[in-house]
Amino acid sequence: MSKVLLKVDHLKKYFPIRHGMFARHVGDVKAVDDVSFELYEGETLGIVGESGCGKSTTGRAIMRLHEPTEGKVLFDGIELTDLNNEQMRKVRRDIQMVFQDPYASLNPRHTVEKILEEPLIVHGIGNAKERKNKVREYLEIVGLSSYHAKRYPHQFSGGQRQRIGIARALMTNPKLIIADEPVSALDVSIQAQVLNLMQRLQDDLKLTYIFIAHDLGVVRHISDRVGVMYLGRLVEIAESESLYHEPLHPYTQALLSAVPIPDPVFEREQLLLTGDIPSPSNPPTGCTFHTRCPHAMEKCKQVIPMLQQVKSGHSVACHLYETPQ
Repeated sequence: MSKVLLKVDHLKKYFPIRHGMFARHVGDVKAVDDVSFELYEGETLGIVGESGCGKSTTGRAIMRLHEPTEGKVLFDGIELTDLNNEQMRKVRRDIQMVFQDPYASLNPRHTVEKILEEPLIVHGIGNAKERKNKVREYLEIVGLSSYHAKRYPHQFSGGQRQRIGIARALMTNPKLIIADEPVSALDVSIQAQVLNLMQRLQDDLKLTYIFIAHDLGVVRHISDRVGVMYLGRLVEIAESESLYHEPLHPYTQALLSAVPIPDPVFEREQLLLTGDIPSPSNPPTGCTFHTRCPHAMEKCKQVIPMLQQVKSGHSVACHLYETPQ
């Protein structure tokens, strides 16, 4: 079995709500609320859920772009939450991020060469000549040409910009890449190219991915395991095919029933959820999904279900699957 590269333990990220002239602390937005999982070397873990469920905040909290409120993040044997800023900067050489919007994540005033050189300069990798050679090498690896190095971001299409973003993440030879909805701003044909590129790079460079998305088809294509988030919590995590063939949590079942199937004859029952997502600043007591769940019991309103393994490699946080004590 592969070794555990990343272990996230009871991670929480609350954003304070302040009111009044003296900015009194009157509450918290619970963006990430008690998330735990393990990530193995060389695998891709997909994280899915509707907008506002805390997927991106989880990725940023792992990298400490958002300081975690509570919890531990263990990366390759190093406890990230205990590091100071200087030590964390050195660790980020091994953890890189591909951001969602290729139009906003590249500095419009810098050439591609300068954008790709920057991580090498920050981490003190190579001399000027070696850095320029590496920039050209990685542009070729992601499917661009070395002469593109002198161009500016506005001279590229969205798909080409995302390739530049991927090249920037690869420059420091990281072990883990957190991809935060890297294809959501691209059209379908370009999405396929970027996903195939990421899979090829994973095989060639032995990368590990956390792939954050809300497109379930994309996640199924690229992920080995999939975690489903709802209102800051992980409600189900399983191997990709197991989750798609037999979703256990009512929320996962509703999500998958909404995915269109390209077959005009095939009919299936669509599970429609009633109500809106509760506010993360005032989540429901007990299971946060009980206000919309068709199977809600009295226990669901009072007791928070813990993530527990129901069968091999398949864990779910739901009172329906609890073994009687």
